[in-house]
Amino acid sequence: MGEPKLITPGVIAEELREPLHRVLHVLATRKHIRPSARAGTLRLYDRRAVAMVRHELNAIDARRC
Repeated sequence: MGEPKLITPGVIAEELREPLHRVLHVLATRKHIRPSARAGTLRLYDRRAVAMVRHELNAIDARRC
């Protein structure tokens, strides 16, 4: 099965096709989305966190309408 793939906020932003500042805002303000690991000062997230970021961004966009 292998090790789980962990990604940075920048990669999350690329995958979701969102500006990095929006992804960083969600990660900073939603305390339930936590890094799976750290490498020095780098925060690394798993697939579940990506799904939660996507959900939060969609909720933000829905509230704006």
